[in-house]
Amino acid sequence: MQTSLADFVRDTPEGREAEAILRKCVHCGFCTATCPTYLLLGDENDGPRGRIYLVKQLLEGAAVTAARKHTWIAA
Repeated sequence: MQTSLADFVRDTPEGREAEAILRKCVHCGFCTATCPTYLLLGDENDGPRGRIYLVKQLLEGAAVTAARKHTWIAA
């Protein structure tokens, strides 16, 4: 996955670790078959790839709605 992290996190140890994790996902979808949240809700946004995209958006400084952020980040 291509990433472009925001300045506030790019050169931090956490930012480098997050970028490495994000780049490992190749969007194959195999993880959805064993994800309890995806199996229960059946919504791609609530599965692993949806959460990866949410974290990627946050780290890239993109706007994320408060409701969406609260669902996974604050839980």
